[in-house]
Amino acid sequence: MAADYSKNPFTLAYDSAITKNEAGKVNIHTVHYKTNGIDIAANIYTPANYDPTKQYPAIVVAHPNGGVKEQVAGLYAQRLAEQGYITIAADAAYQGGSGGEPRNIDKPFNRINDIHGMIDFIETFPGVDKKRIGALGICGGGGYTLAAAQSDKRIKVVATVSMFNSGLVRRNGLQNSQIDTIQQRLQQASDARTLDFKGNVQYSANTDLKGITDEELAKMPAGLYREGFEYYGKTHYHPNSTPKYTTSSLLDLITFDATDHIDLIQQPLLMIAGSKADTLYMSEQAFAKATGTKNKQLVKINGASHIETYWKQPYVNQIAEDLIAFYNKEL
Repeated sequence: MAADYSKNPFTLAYDSAITKNEAGKVNIHTVHYKTNGIDIAANIYTPANYDPTKQYPAIVVAHPNGGVKEQVAGLYAQRLAEQGYITIAADAAYQGGSGGEPRNIDKPFNRINDIHGMIDFIETFPGVDKKRIGALGICGGGGYTLAAAQSDKRIKVVATVSMFNSGLVRRNGLQNSQIDTIQQRLQQASDARTLDFKGNVQYSANTDLKGITDEELAKMPAGLYREGFEYYGKTHYHPNSTPKYTTSSLLDLITFDATDHIDLIQQPLLMIAGSKADTLYMSEQAFAKATGTKNKQLVKINGASHIETYWKQPYVNQIAEDLIAFYNKEL
């Protein structure tokens, strides 16, 4: 199975993933660079018959919360490269194959800066047309991409798939299910920071993805979290991927919202989400607040849930077609 990372030489965990670099086809290149002094691990996909002396549009792809570049971010990066784009999918600082200690810090500033850093690097890659750089963010990477595009005008077009507003959910809970415990969770995060300083790092969502049984999955409520455990723990597992994050990260997450200054986005904007996703309201809210651009579109993939946009057909093909049409038109 192509989705089995252990059977792919690049440890890619998605269907139809590249298994070798061949002349005349899309190739993958493992690269490393520094962002704020931290080593970033990334994959660059180059289109078929790539010629470094020519000029190509480029897309930076930000992965979901808990995800890594070898999963859905790589899938869409490869699909765009197949249509003539140079694309980059990078692991967030402190996560995946990238450096940074303690592990799995998940702060908005870092995630947003990761997107700026991808642009810094891709601008220097041979063949990239610096005037035609777009951004794609998936799940949590979508919210951070919206935030990055508010200020970074090197991003000429912005797209999201199943956008997840991390700050909103860490603050209020999914579909506002935890509003009553905000102050309690802030106290826990504050206490965790004290423990971090003492060298006893505390983690939230510290779950062993591989240890979850089918019986435990069946007991979970249907929707984002159960499907997420299936995707990350079973069908598209990668050892660098984990849902856990430092509890002290909540000090920054709870006070963050991807839409706070979304009116600063003047670039063309495409937002894609499943019509049956329990996170759809986040894309709808962000789209309504994005008043700075008149060139915007919200596409609902009929019948798709949040996680199904990561892997399931025909949804992936539909999303890829929408993204390609958008980038082809706007870049």
